[in-house]
Amino acid sequence: MSEIRSVEVLNLGATPYHEAFELMKELQQKRIDDNITDTIIFLQHPEVVTVGPRARNDGIEPPSDYPSFPVDRGGGLTWHGPGQLVGYPIFKWDLEDEKSVAQIISKIEDWIILALKSLGIDSNKDPRMQGVWVDSKKISSIGLSFLRWTSRHGFTINYDTPESRVESLPGCGLDTDTTTSLMRMGYQVDFDSLKKSLIETMPDAINRKIANN
Repeated sequence: MSEIRSVEVLNLGATPYHEAFELMKELQQKRIDDNITDTIIFLQHPEVVTVGPRARNDGIEPPSDYPSFPVDRGGGLTWHGPGQLVGYPIFKWDLEDEKSVAQIISKIEDWIILALKSLGIDSNKDPRMQGVWVDSKKISSIGLSFLRWTSRHGFTINYDTPESRVESLPGCGLDTDTTTSLMRMGYQVDFDSLKKSLIETMPDAINRKIANN
């Protein structure tokens, strides 16, 4: 049987992106030094578009009315804002099925798919782009940055984003209107139900469980 690792949860609520960015870097170093156990941050951000190296290299910029912030995780443009659950796993990825970045990303995708299934939502992977998709629409993005196999940054799940904001952004090399939110597709979900489902499916999906749970 695979090892089950304990995870601490930080619930930060609405947090400006720059504050979360600094906290991620601090916690990543603590995890590398084994001063903390695996930790996941659940939060939401005020609206911001993070600009990854792929977007910068291709000269892609967010629309002028979107606030932006440069980041060092892979990918292009990623929207953050109200109606989106954000999860930042500050994990040391060294279990037996975590031998490559591709394996780790796939594991997170499977985790989100399992969590959505428990809420009655069928989702899948798509060869166009890493992340999680529902009915050919992208509702979850994943982007990690690693140092000594310890991650920061993480994943998003769009559940009820403001109308047209995420749809009008050409995120991560995709056309506009490819990314959307679950509510726009008729699924009634909220932040707390998504977080609860992610926590409950954690042992089966990623060999981890909440500490003292």
